[in-house]
Amino acid sequence: MATRRRRRRRLRKRTRRQLQGWGIVAAVVAAVWLAGNWTAVWPVLVAVLAATVVAGVGWGLWRAHQDAVGQDRKWRAQEEAKARELSMTEVDGLSWQDFEAYVAELCRRDGCTKVVVSGRSGDLGADVVGYLSDGRKLVVQCKKYAPERSVSSQDMQKFVGTARLEHGADVALFVTTCRTFTKAAQGLALRHDIVALHRDLLGSWVKGAPLESLIPLSGRGDGRAKRNSPA
Repeated sequence: MATRRRRRRRLRKRTRRQLQGWGIVAAVVAAVWLAGNWTAVWPVLVAVLAATVVAGVGWGLWRAHQDAVGQDRKWRAQEEAKARELSMTEVDGLSWQDFEAYVAELCRRDGCTKVVVSGRSGDLGADVVGYLSDGRKLVVQCKKYAPERSVSSQDMQKFVGTARLEHGADVALFVTTCRTFTKAAQGLALRHDIVALHRDLLGSWVKGAPLESLIPLSGRGDGRAKRNSPA
């Protein structure tokens, strides 16, 4: 329904512009006719008419191109979303322990070193620990939730309280299989420099997007200082 309304509005605008153009031509013809000087002015009139036709055709071609580009972008976005979701099918079948191990493998794939998986309760939010290629310490909290769930502010508060104080993280990453963080959880992530990686961003990571390209997309968790990995 909304799409049809937009198309009708575009058609009305196009018709209005065409009528305005022909109105100008008609006004010029009337003026020339009344003036009785047709021989002297008709070349100008023809030029104006030709310019109007060319402009109308050019505008129509430009609009058709813009519509085609818009449709292509929409299609590509839809296909990308389908591909991300397809890539998450295997991840959804993992246990929480296997999910942590899988996240650790993604970190290693993207050049992280000294990657360790806690794999136990009482880890104070450090499910995976490692070092980025530039030496910054990475601490990851993994939450294997159903897609329709949301990460709560309580989940985020626990990680905020331990990621740097307990583990000395330069980059604190909260990664989850659910689609959203609550508004409060997202606000905490932004205020405390936590990278919040929801399902769509995780899907991009799984598909091959490098971790460091995803870090700026959520929060500002790009670290506060670089330091070398211990020998």
